[in-house]
Amino acid sequence: MGLFKTTDQLKRLLDEFFANVEESTLIFKIAVEAYLNNEMDQFKDSLQKIVTLESNADRTRKEIETRLYTKSLLPQFRGDVTHLLEKTDDIIDIIKSNLSQFDVEMPHFPEILHKDLLRLTNLNVACVEQLVPAERAYFRDPESVKDFIHKVIFYEKEVDQLANEIKRKVFQSMPELRLSEKIHLRYFTLHIENISDVAETAADILSIMAIKRSL
Repeated sequence: MGLFKTTDQLKRLLDEFFANVEESTLIFKIAVEAYLNNEMDQFKDSLQKIVTLESNADRTRKEIETRLYTKSLLPQFRGDVTHLLEKTDDIIDIIKSNLSQFDVEMPHFPEILHKDLLRLTNLNVACVEQLVPAERAYFRDPESVKDFIHKVIFYEKEVDQLANEIKRKVFQSMPELRLSEKIHLRYFTLHIENISDVAETAADILSIMAIKRSL
């Protein structure tokens, strides 16, 4: 990696951290689909995998930060790198929180919403799937970062639009639901939507970092 030509251990840790983030989004897709299909064994297995990934990502991130500061690496960049990794780690935290809330509250999603919820999940995952390559690119080829960030922003806007459509459908086109049920569905829609919001925030941080490196 461009910034870490002599720190193989740090490169390995970064790769491990980014791999944890990528894997968590894939498992999140599997978990949501399993929940909607009432495949609860698959759902709980996915939740446990996310718990493990979240723990691994936290440990790896802290080890990266320790090396950045104790080894006097990247004094002009390490604060930004630390901030970026912390915000990216929030993505796994939100995924874990989402699935834990599914597990505890057991929301009922009418079948008519299943297709929309799966698409919402996939769009959030697509947003993260563009963020992680952007972060990898920062350490190798910062000039290419903006191409990925443009896609992160695109998917985040698609998420916002679809989430609003789902909420509008719930409140305006489903009179058979009680108000409490509608609020519950909105609550879970918002929490899924938060994944792309955090990814966009991380992308904003990364965009500024790439500009700093080009100066």
